[in-house]
Amino acid sequence: MLYLASQSARRAELLSQIGVLFQKLDINLDESLLKDEGAKDYVLRLACAKSALGWQQSTQSWPVLGADTIVVIDQQILGKPRDQADARKMLSMLSGNTHQVYTAVALTTANGQVHSVVKTAVSFGDITLQQIDAYWASGEPQDKAGSYGIQGLGGQFVKHITGSYSAVVGLPLYETRQLLNQIGYQQ
Repeated sequence: MLYLASQSARRAELLSQIGVLFQKLDINLDESLLKDEGAKDYVLRLACAKSALGWQQSTQSWPVLGADTIVVIDQQILGKPRDQADARKMLSMLSGNTHQVYTAVALTTANGQVHSVVKTAVSFGDITLQQIDAYWASGEPQDKAGSYGIQGLGGQFVKHITGSYSAVVGLPLYETRQLLNQIGYQQ
């Protein structure tokens, strides 16, 4: 058993997919970008902080998994959209371009912390403003980094990915399993 320091339904589904038993922890963390912080450092800091905070709050000595995902285009980090106008701006930037998705995973135990960062390139086809507005109206992009979910309706915009599909969804399964093996995790 382990704790998942996330309320993400997608991360929960992915952990279940690989047979990991877990309980969710609700972690409240300031996710503000630090001055001069790069994308990889940012996403890793958040995953590690979520995992460490979860460890501090946990009542059992189970490992705590924290993760974070961000979308980056032209060195600009795209978080979750504030509103429809913000989502429109983000999706217009992604339209017809290739961007990077960084997902970091961290596991905290009594023996310390291990972590990994996965970078995946995602290429979008052209998206019209009508398609963006219809997508916003679906409700799907409102809580997603970069304003899209590859596993849902947002998948229709994706022409090609190079890297880990599950990392774009929110949890790189291969790397997560490797980290679990590294800490000697057994169900």
